Amino acid sequence: MSTAFGQSTVLGYPRIGANRELKKAVEAYWAGAIDATVLERTGATLRAEVWRTLRNARLDAIPSNTFSYYDHMLDTAVAVGAIPHRFARLGLSELDTYFAMARGVDAEPALELTKWFATNYHYLVPEIGPDTVFAPNPAKALREYGEARDLGVTTRPVLVGPATFLLLAKGDEPFARLDDLVDTYVGILASLAEAGVAWVQLDEPGYVADRSPAEIDALRRAYTRLGEATHRPRIFVATYFGDLGDALPALLATPVEAIGLDLVAGPGNLERLAAAGPLRGTTVVAGLVDGHNIWRTDLRAAVTAGATVAGLADHFAVSTSCSLLHVPVDLSVETRLDARLYERLAFARQKVDEVVLLGRALRDGTAHLPAPLPPAPAAWRNDDVRARLAALGPADRQRGGYGERAARQQERLRLPELPTTTIGSFPQTGELRRARAAHRAGTLDDAGYTARMRAEVEHVVRLQEQLGLDVLVHGEPERNDMVQYFGEQLDGFAATEHGWVQSYGSRCVRPPVIYGDVARPAPMTVEWSSYAQSLTGKPVKGMLTGPVTILAWSFVRDDQPLADTADQVALALRDECRDLEAAGIRVIQVDEPALRETLPLRAADHPAYLDWAVGAFRLATAGVADDTQIHTHLCYSEFGDVINAIDALDADVTSIEASRSKMEVLDDLAAIGYRRGVGPGVWDIHSPRVPSLDEVVEALRRAVAAVPARRLWVNPDCGLKTRAYPEVEASLRRLVAAAAEVRNR
Repeated sequence: MSTAFGQSTVLGYPRIGANRELKKAVEAYWAGAIDATVLERTGATLRAEVWRTLRNARLDAIPSNTFSYYDHMLDTAVAVGAIPHRFARLGLSELDTYFAMARGVDAEPALELTKWFATNYHYLVPEIGPDTVFAPNPAKALREYGEARDLGVTTRPVLVGPATFLLLAKGDEPFARLDDLVDTYVGILASLAEAGVAWVQLDEPGYVADRSPAEIDALRRAYTRLGEATHRPRIFVATYFGDLGDALPALLATPVEAIGLDLVAGPGNLERLAAAGPLRGTTVVAGLVDGHNIWRTDLRAAVTAGATVAGLADHFAVSTSCSLLHVPVDLSVETRLDARLYERLAFARQKVDEVVLLGRALRDGTAHLPAPLPPAPAAWRNDDVRARLAALGPADRQRGGYGERAARQQERLRLPELPTTTIGSFPQTGELRRARAAHRAGTLDDAGYTARMRAEVEHVVRLQEQLGLDVLVHGEPERNDMVQYFGEQLDGFAATEHGWVQSYGSRCVRPPVIYGDVARPAPMTVEWSSYAQSLTGKPVKGMLTGPVTILAWSFVRDDQPLADTADQVALALRDECRDLEAAGIRVIQVDEPALRETLPLRAADHPAYLDWAVGAFRLATAGVADDTQIHTHLCYSEFGDVINAIDALDADVTSIEASRSKMEVLDDLAAIGYRRGVGPGVWDIHSPRVPSLDEVVEALRRAVAAVPARRLWVNPDCGLKTRAYPEVEASLRRLVAAAAEVRNR
């Protein structure tokens, strides 16, 4: 078997299927509609389709073990035996133990869930302690390698590398177990070598962030030990999402045979590589095609960068900058996009072609590269929006003092201590989805659609009144997704038909494309919120998605600074807030769950990002009167990294995911002297389990110990669209009962 790496590769490929076949199969298994055999057959079919696609595209080096039923960090935890005792003791099958770790069961809550670096993908956080017994379990990687080999495809198995795995795990000291874990990887590599594997890919994206000398030394020690193992495949260490910095020379000093560098998000890698001097015997895998956005690659510029790499290393290959997990599967199935936009886009399948074409151009010359694209059409520019932005001043991002605002809001709203609410969405039933689909297809007219949505809004309002919630929501039955919904109503956005991307587990989203200047041609949410408010005397929240999250969960134009696009979105939301207020809505929630997600990985870049991110939120929300209460919501992130920015948003109430992390965020808020309203989530909605009354009471007692009751709100972690009504009703009853019990105490 040849040990050459090959000239073109990708770091990973979408695993959900072109039509979300994996999502449907996994959810059918959870519902008991299919058994494990049928689920595994679906997985095998999807894997085979990917390998055939990559082989037929003439990709030289093809990855395997990038498929997952839920999450690749969870897969790696299983591969190294890091299954917490609390799950192992349940006596479930291997597959059901896996899903119990991901989703929780009645007896045990799930592993913590958080964002994968600067993406909207969520990973499960491994739990590592002194009693964790690591043991090599290469079964999944071997099985998938064998499946591909049976198809005539030689692959490169992929695992999260040991250093990043420990950095992202939950434990007292990240590297206290490094030697034990590396020995486990040595065992996995030996099993792979025994099966004939020539190359293995170990992903180490953790080192494109700021790392201490001790952490970098841990990386060096890990790969020195792995490189010195006597029986192993060749090792390709893949890094992505930014510059490696001082970790690059540390890696180059180890015996690994190949190193992958992101030259899209980390252009400084090229300078650092040049400083290292000529590389002898090491293959440099150059990430020249953006795996995190959907714009076509400037192939001629990429060839120039690739030629520089080729001049520095004996061996080089072309790759995507990161896994293609973060982009949709195939552009060719999109039939409704403007032709001028379509020609500028590349999804996963098209990016593979770009990688192959770049590899060929670097070998044979650029004669066959396509011509550069023409400039963007003038129609995509909005001079009125640009004039509004140019006229803004500091006062446009400023409200009155919080103390005065809080007094006026309480006088208007008359809320009890520990007011109860939800984050926004209620269950999206199959009937609702069918109604929206029929309306899009033209088989349900506007009047019929409005009547169906209004009936659901009334049902949600009456249910909340019955449950005893204090601040209500309309349930968002008309919304397909919290970003896509707004993208479909704003100028400068385009929606895809099949552009699905995995967010976590079986959850897929269809990010809109921001291609031009953003403007709001008409109100977007006022009709639904004002109708809900007309049904009840309790306050109903107007529900909006914030500018940073709309950018983070869209594919954003790359021809102007993100700050400019954020302010354009913020102006549209500012107008929407004013219209909601004029319609009698007294509480408006502007969600920013992606505030931490888009934080740059290097601390030196944080101030500039946080300045425009906070500024955009304040531009969106500062146009309302002081007696209108502004809420925001954040979820599934390391909040301590942006805790001062959360304070600077100046929202009257901030609801935050906190149940899986056991209210850790409250310590961060206390440390900065946070003095506004806060709602730490007391119910993990990403798990199907219904929390007990005692669990919710205990969570609230911890919260009351850290935050005065007059500033504390009671709410779930996130929206309820993915849950079913029976568990929602049961959980909300316990939430309201717990609030009453703690209030009485």
